[in-house]
Amino acid sequence: MGGVNTAYDYYTRMGFGHKGEDGGVVVTNDILQGGIVSVYYLGTLVGALGGGWFGDRFGRIKAVFVGAAIAVVGAALQTSAMDHQWMICARLVNGWGTGILNAIIPVWATETAEHTSRGQFVAIEFTLNIFGVVLAYWIEYGCSFYGDGTSSFIWRFPIAFQIPMLLALMGLVIFFPESPRWLVKVGREDEARYILGRLRGNTGADKEKAEAEFQDIVTSCEIERSGRKGPQSYIHMLFGIGSGKLHTGRRVQLVIWLQILQEWVGIAGVTIYAPTIFGIAGMSPSKRQWIAGLNNIFYMFSTLICVFTLDKIGRRWTLYWGAVGQGIAMALAGGFSYLGQQGTLEGNLSKASAYGDAAVSMVFIFTFVFGATWLTVPWLYPAEIFPLEVRAKGNAWGVVGWSIGNGWLTLLCPIMFKALNEKTLYIFAACNALTIPIVWALYPETNQRTLEEIDLLFAADSIWNWEAEKNFARLQEQMGVGMSSGADEETPHSRKGSVVRGMSLHYEAKPQEK
Repeated sequence: MGGVNTAYDYYTRMGFGHKGEDGGVVVTNDILQGGIVSVYYLGTLVGALGGGWFGDRFGRIKAVFVGAAIAVVGAALQTSAMDHQWMICARLVNGWGTGILNAIIPVWATETAEHTSRGQFVAIEFTLNIFGVVLAYWIEYGCSFYGDGTSSFIWRFPIAFQIPMLLALMGLVIFFPESPRWLVKVGREDEARYILGRLRGNTGADKEKAEAEFQDIVTSCEIERSGRKGPQSYIHMLFGIGSGKLHTGRRVQLVIWLQILQEWVGIAGVTIYAPTIFGIAGMSPSKRQWIAGLNNIFYMFSTLICVFTLDKIGRRWTLYWGAVGQGIAMALAGGFSYLGQQGTLEGNLSKASAYGDAAVSMVFIFTFVFGATWLTVPWLYPAEIFPLEVRAKGNAWGVVGWSIGNGWLTLLCPIMFKALNEKTLYIFAACNALTIPIVWALYPETNQRTLEEIDLLFAADSIWNWEAEKNFARLQEQMGVGMSSGADEETPHSRKGSVVRGMSLHYEAKPQEK
């Protein structure tokens, strides 16, 4: 949409701007421009909630198929839009489909991956995801040179290009294995055992390991059911009603706010309004577009860092160093932009150019650090921390937070940039600093812990991370077998036994309930 927003036929047809003297768009209705972009995230919010319910009831694979099908309809409606009312409705539908995909795909990935490489799997997913962003952006950029620049093809074709991708997803996903954890949840245990064996290996130690993991899943599913005290609708989950020691309400709040924070560290402004930021830095309209595209390429390659570091240093330290790097980059980008504008006012073009280039480099650094840190963790964390019974619904709450953060920010960004100019970047820098104490105090580490162990991590009644870890260590001591440390030295059966004993201690279940 960053490129689409600058297409002459698009902004004149939608009625939020006209062509300026420098050839760029002059926005006359900031709310309409931002509203068309942000309404998509209202669609993703609704789609995520529907997708979470559908995925928990009918399976992960069927949910992905349905989400892609709905997104095809939305993309077709966007491609054919003739005015802003049409486009708003189309983006709602497109967002609905995307919300379903966002709610389900990370869950499917975490439920099929091993706990030692779960972060790596999701990080690879995001490398490919950003490759799609890069491809979409450069298609839009290439189309901008079509004809005399006034054809609707410039913005319609890039939007339509997602349709064959979605059709390919629909055709391929039906051949993917269903999540073995979902199969256990619905009682299809033979299928779950078979798929888990194919994923982990069917011979020797691998077969034994797969069987132990299968037994862990079955046991944890049974104990989760005995631990909750009522239905787990979205409302029940939000307020933690009837969840007992599962503390789903706390988990919902954590994932919603982590996703909102992800957008407010500045990425929503950079990815969608990068040309605006580069304009503040003094770039010409034509230069802004290819610089923004180059920034996306850096973004894609930076995600590879997360592939190799996320399972080594953990989720919390990934967020820490990301917030520090992003905050510094945003603050410097704002400062350099200000100095560049001062150079322009003074008529000192060399000064303006030097500081403008410095501001752009800081945006590049910000995007690079974000891709290596904050891009993946807020999507991985919701898919890890919820009980199997409501995992897709729980991840859907994360998408709700992402939708709120994105929709809120994309609606405000045009207004903020117009009113505050480069000072908007200082706000993003401050938000990065704010995330550090929040993550430190409230977000327990999930790295190298199985999905079945996560319930123990949230067993404490306190919201504070140190209390969660202290309680987790206490359960380990009572069990006599470490669960997250020294995992490689444990046999599959000793790990299974530790999880079962820990969950029994956690829920204080009666023998017949176990």
